[in-house]
Order: sequence, then structure tokens, then C-alpha cells
Amino acid sequence: MNESDDARHGVSRAQAEDAVRTLLRWAGEDPQREGLLDTPKRVVKAYGEWFSGYALDPDEYLARTFEEVAGYDEMIVLRDIEFESHCEHHMAPIIGRVHVGYLPDGKVVGISKLARVVEAYAKRFQVQEKMTAQIAGCIRRALAPLGVGVVVDASHECMTTRGVHKRGVSMVTSTMLGSFREDARTRAEFLRFIETGGRR
Repeated sequence: MNESDDARHGVSRAQAEDAVRTLLRWAGEDPQREGLLDTPKRVVKAYGEWFSGYALDPDEYLARTFEEVAGYDEMIVLRDIEFESHCEHHMAPIIGRVHVGYLPDGKVVGISKLARVVEAYAKRFQVQEKMTAQIAGCIRRALAPLGVGVVVDASHECMTTRGVHKRGVSMVTSTMLGSFREDARTRAEFLRFIETGGRR
């Protein structure tokens, strides 16, 4: 397929590029200015990358599980998964880290697959609370573990570059399911594990 004919969700590449030109004009710029001639093409290409999560099925990443774990039944934690997303309210970047933990019930999954689940949900327009719950729900559906914990710590550019203009602020959300919600000791163990990672 020719790149110029690349259509997504009923919108052609040319229509998407025209929309960028409209925004440039609305902002007070001249889309025909030399420095902006290729900007619509670049923006549309960037959108293809930033929002590639709509073409991904996070559940598929966790479809292949492993049961030969020599009876391992302790907590598994993957911390400091960096992500970039965009808020659905202002289309501004959300940048942060995700910490994921689960208590297996006979099945485990390759750790890179957990990072891919985060990526698939992050590469969409998001609300941090929703993304946190989506990641936890995906792990619960695929692995049926005894418990799942997900903590997201992120900064929102819609708050730092506009509106109240507050820098250095991060938002923390969590979803605890199964034993992570019901058992304070399990939850505390998970939170202790992710605290040792901290920000580097």
C-alpha cells in the first residue's frame, strides 16, 4: 500500500495531514512556510507511533503461559516499566513508570510480555486511573493469579505546561486485585518490593 493511501479508521493520511495544517493556521502559522511544509507528514507519522496501541490486543501478549516453574508460587514483580502516553482530555503527554506484581496460581508469563501489555495500553489516549485498571484486568484475565497489583507513577504535561503550570508533580494510582486487595501482608510485600526500585 502506498504511504499516501494509508487509511486508518476511515480517515486517509491526506485528511489527517490536512487536519494538522488546519491547526497550524488556527495557531497563527502559515503551513506553506518552508519550515512547516513537512510538519503535517511528520505529525501524522508520530501519531501512528504514539497511538499504535489501538491496533494491539494486550490479551494476546499473555496468551502463551508457562506452567513448568518447579512449584514456584511466590510473588513476581516487574518494576520501573517506563511508558509514554497521552491524556485524552488535552492530548498532552503522560510520562512515567509502571510497577506490576502478581501471585501465580500455577501459570507464569515471560516478563517482556508484561512490559508489552503496559505499552499496548499506554499507546492510546488515556486516563491514568483507567490505564492502571486495564493493565491489572488484563493480567487477571490471562493468568488467573491469586492476586495482582499495579502501581503507576506519572507526570502529566497537561498540568505542567498549561493550566496551573505545576512542575515536579507526579500522580500515583494503584489497582489491587485478589490477595493484593484482601491480604494486607501481600499488599505490603508488593509495595515494599517496588519501593526498593525508586526513581533512578
